[in-house]
Parts: sequence; C-alpha cells; structure tokens
Amino acid sequence: MNDITIRTMLPTDWEFVANIYKEGIDTGIATFETDVPAFETWDKAHMSTCRFVAESDNEILGWVALSPVSNRCVYGGVAEISVYISKKSRGKGLGKCLLQHVIIASEKEGIWTLQSGIFPTNYGSIKVHKATGFRMIGKRERIGKLHGKWVDNVLFERRSSFVGID
Repeated sequence: MNDITIRTMLPTDWEFVANIYKEGIDTGIATFETDVPAFETWDKAHMSTCRFVAESDNEILGWVALSPVSNRCVYGGVAEISVYISKKSRGKGLGKCLLQHVIIASEKEGIWTLQSGIFPTNYGSIKVHKATGFRMIGKRERIGKLHGKWVDNVLFERRSSFVGID
C-alpha cells in the first residue's frame, strides 16, 4: 500500500480504533466480542507498547495491538495479537503491513512468541498470518459461543528467530 504511515496508537485515536473494531465485530468472523468496550477497559487488557495504527491522509485505516497471554512471569515474552482493518481498506495488504510492523516492535520489547486465535471462516486473517510467518498449531473446537452458536478457533503462532532462543 502506498502513502500509509504506521505510527503509535494514541488514546485520542480511540474513536477511530473503536469504529474499526465495531466493523470487525459486525462481520461475525473476527471476535467473540459483541460490543466495543470503553477505552479504559480495552486499555487495561492490552500492553502499553506495541499498539499501532495505519493512517493515510489523516484517516486511520487499521490497527494492531498486543495483549499479554498471562500475568505469570514465565509468559512475559508471549503476546496475543489483535489486528483490525477498516471495511474499505480490507484486501489491500494493510493487515500484512501492520503485522510486519508489530512483529519487529514486539521483538524489540523482548517478545519471543506471538499468537492469534482466528475463526476458521476468517480466510483473510488466516492468509495474512501465514504470509507473515505464523503457523497453525491447532484448533480449539467449539471453544465459545457467538450469538448462541458454537464457534471453533484456529490457533496460530509465530516464534522469533532471535528473541528467546537461548
């Protein structure tokens, strides 16, 4: 994608980030969430580093952020990815750009494993994760209900080639 800037997400970006998140929720294939949380709730659930937005012409087109997978210190180098692209920007390579950016940033933060749980019907997300070095490590069958229906979750993982290898 041309003329895209990837920059650190600011609290003042929340309105735009939340709108993109809502578009993802509305697809029914992006998350088990059914409502966008308040910024304070979202903020507490995500790491303070490795939050980025993709912007073009002062418009936020997508975002990526990491969440810790556990508060136990042994999992301090493991994070879960959330990546969302605005409806009008999907399929243009923006997800790949954001994932590549957060991979580099996460390694600078000492993160050795990134993971994602993806609905099996979210073909675009699966494709972009594979394209950025993630591998499928399993499937959790009927792991949760969305609108009263059981949904599987496919697990993807990317291990750093230099962080956490010793």
